Amino acid sequence: MATRPAHPTKERLFLRLDGDPLCAPETTVPASTLRAFAVPAALRPLVAHVTAYEEHFADGHETVERVLPDGASRLIVALNGGNAEVQVAGASASPVVLAMRGHMHGISLTLRPGASLALFGVPASELANQTVPWDALARGTPRQLPGTLVDAGSDARRVEQLFVALGTMRRPTDLRMQRAIGSVAYTTAVGASSLSTRNLAAELGLSARRVQQLFASHLGLTPGVWRRLQRMHGVLRRLRANESPRHTPKWTQLALDAGYYDQAHLVNEFRELAGLTPGELLRSVSHSSNTPAGARDSLR
Repeated sequence: MATRPAHPTKERLFLRLDGDPLCAPETTVPASTLRAFAVPAALRPLVAHVTAYEEHFADGHETVERVLPDGASRLIVALNGGNAEVQVAGASASPVVLAMRGHMHGISLTLRPGASLALFGVPASELANQTVPWDALARGTPRQLPGTLVDAGSDARRVEQLFVALGTMRRPTDLRMQRAIGSVAYTTAVGASSLSTRNLAAELGLSARRVQQLFASHLGLTPGVWRRLQRMHGVLRRLRANESPRHTPKWTQLALDAGYYDQAHLVNEFRELAGLTPGELLRSVSHSSNTPAGARDSLR
């Protein structure tokens, strides 16, 4: 039988949207536990950013961390007791809830659209909503990566070894298709999140079938799921921009501006994608978010 923590469990959030600094306004993970590393120019088309994390929790204490979905795939390294476990986490539109206790140490590489094809020769859809061991995807010398990471003396050195392995695994890519999926992801991210697949295809000069294929192979999510994530992210960005502490957002108008049918649609989508209502999310980040206090009690 598992032993329960002797002290109450704490909860916190982690979120990082495209373009965010190391700690997004909604993140309540201590900034001192995170360290960012620059991505080499040759790997920037495949790797968005790299973060190392290390934190010690007091005996008997547990923290539950809710990681809000951003739709990206990740290469995750868990370091524990002289071992390194390397896995690839596929794209998902669901939050990940982690139980944090003892000594937590790891590295996370956020992959860009198309990276699973370019690195592993596997469509992103085959990795979606699951975590796959490194040795099930790597071939040749890179399969030895976990042992190499254990022998490295620092996180900086481990990140270098990760870059070497990815550089070795990189396959020739179809630059035309890479640009196409980049256009798809960018278009939906900057304001077309309410477009139907047919209209999005027309915007990009592609067939609806081709757009669906690109999403499956490069992103691992359907166009509809990707749009839902972008709508939620758009609301978060609008709340960040609401800097006046005396101004409560007009939630119905915000919902309509973000592409929701109404306020109830906004609340239901947040609950499904983040596991929290907008009000619960805002109250949980009240000490670290730029969102004004008046907005935190407006949605339940």
